[in-house]
Amino acid sequence: MLKSCFRVLLSGLVASGLLVSSHTVLATGKPQWVTGQILVKPAAGTRHADFSALLERMGARSRGPMHGLDVHIVSVPPQAEEAVARALGRNPAIEFAEVDALLEHDATTADDTYYGNAWHLNTMNASQAWDLSLGDGVVVAVLDTGVDPDHPDLQGQLVAGRNIYDGNDDSSDVYGHGTRVAGVIAAASNNGIGVTSLAWNARIMPVRISQPNGWASFSTIANGLTWAADNGARVANISYYVSDSYTAINAANYFRGKGGVVVSSAGNNGSQLTGTPTDAIITVSATNSGDSLTSWSNYGDIVDVAAPGAGIWSTSNGGGYGAVSGTSFSSPATAAVVALVMARNPSLTPAQVDSIITSSSTDLGTPGQDIYFGHGRVDAAAAVAAAGGSDPGPVPDTQPPATSITGPSGGTVSGTVTVSVAASDDTEVTRVELSIDGTPVGSDSSAPYTFNWDTTAHANGSAQLVARAYDAADNEGVSLPVTVTVDNAPAVEDTTPPSVNILNPNATQVSGTVQISIEASDNVAIASVKCYVDDKLIASTTSTTLNCSWNTRKVATGLHTIRATAEDTSGNRSSRETQVEVVATTKGGGGNKRKGGGKK
Repeated sequence: MLKSCFRVLLSGLVASGLLVSSHTVLATGKPQWVTGQILVKPAAGTRHADFSALLERMGARSRGPMHGLDVHIVSVPPQAEEAVARALGRNPAIEFAEVDALLEHDATTADDTYYGNAWHLNTMNASQAWDLSLGDGVVVAVLDTGVDPDHPDLQGQLVAGRNIYDGNDDSSDVYGHGTRVAGVIAAASNNGIGVTSLAWNARIMPVRISQPNGWASFSTIANGLTWAADNGARVANISYYVSDSYTAINAANYFRGKGGVVVSSAGNNGSQLTGTPTDAIITVSATNSGDSLTSWSNYGDIVDVAAPGAGIWSTSNGGGYGAVSGTSFSSPATAAVVALVMARNPSLTPAQVDSIITSSSTDLGTPGQDIYFGHGRVDAAAAVAAAGGSDPGPVPDTQPPATSITGPSGGTVSGTVTVSVAASDDTEVTRVELSIDGTPVGSDSSAPYTFNWDTTAHANGSAQLVARAYDAADNEGVSLPVTVTVDNAPAVEDTTPPSVNILNPNATQVSGTVQISIEASDNVAIASVKCYVDDKLIASTTSTTLNCSWNTRKVATGLHTIRATAEDTSGNRSSRETQVEVVATTKGGGGNKRKGGGKK
């Protein structure tokens, strides 16, 4: 039975949609994530001081934002990762918070060295695609366990990479998985040895994001994406299921902002994924030689396309070869076709590449898009043909996004206000920016587009809100302005103490069990009301009335003092007291009878 590329359980989705707590589950059932840290993105417009103060109240501290992203790696007490992420996710000042999940891939290698016989190349019509494109000039970042730089079918196919996990330039393979993935994409081909890849002339950028055991975290994956984007990669393959991580989606949007396309595997649990589809990542399920979904491939609405993933012949760490299976390999097969398309027509935008990959795929299963194959199984020849290249190319995108401020719609505002913006485009919206009276408040790269506006930093009076939305071609759409009135009246200090009265007892002499009734009031709010007898607290409440019982049989006869105190929410206090005489009871013996006296 095939193991999964990783085993991930997504839990703790807050109803607001602000929190995804994603974590892996081992065979023992124990969740797994990076100890002592979580990933947090403050809502656009949240002041740094407010963000820091919020973290401090939870015993957390930001280590700073990740490169290119406003996602912070936040230190938290060990064992508190999920709890702090959930609490932060409910706060309107936070766009999302998630544990830094560790993801496992573990593809299976077939024993039969001739297994499959490169069947996937014929199924994907690769030879027809090669007549038009071999992937020249396209760099594909393989975010994985590293790549073997000495493999005879990979020598000359690599560009400089990066070791994100260790923070150095040694991107050699520490586990073996990344070398297999790289061979599917761009192993040297037509050279008389080894295997044949899908994008012969593309170049591999090895980006090691894993621990030595092959597991990788959301944070290293996100850092790998932004590094690859900044260093010339146009395609990124992630053979881990990350399409449900807000951190990974933010990093993928950064990659797309640089003109690149990100491809990810769907995983091998044979389970239905419940994640929400995202435009940031192409998510791939796996098919077999019969063009059916494999028994172990995950599926769901989040799947965009399918690709061959069973018995795929590829390179192995240490210079060997073998047949491998898993969505870990249907993902790079798709990434390779993306490289062929981009090489055929370099002017294509990421959204246009997405559309070509999905629209040219071979429809399988239920007609139309479905949860098993998405739009269909990837067809290399059809995709490359749809890319054009010899023609003038696609019509330039000149249509700006449509955008509007959906809240507030006007009126009076004070304190911290959540500004909501709607934006849409014929291709895709890459970011939305908000300005108040021409001053930028913040930028949001993922829907829903929301901003935290601290109105206390704005003078009282009229303020004009304007949103601007941008697409991949940097077309700008501007909303109609919304005018609001800022009214942050200065706080009036409450110096008026509450009033408090003892309603009962109203007699000067008492005996037995006495009912004490106290009533308090305040111009703002009562915080506490307390009752003391001879300076000993006998009852308290946070409401405006207090009723309690006092057993006088347990005290000596004579004078005693009942004192009532009240405190308001501003700390103002007042008190009232009364003296009563406890007298002996006439029946029942004991109690308050005086001792001694007389002869029998």
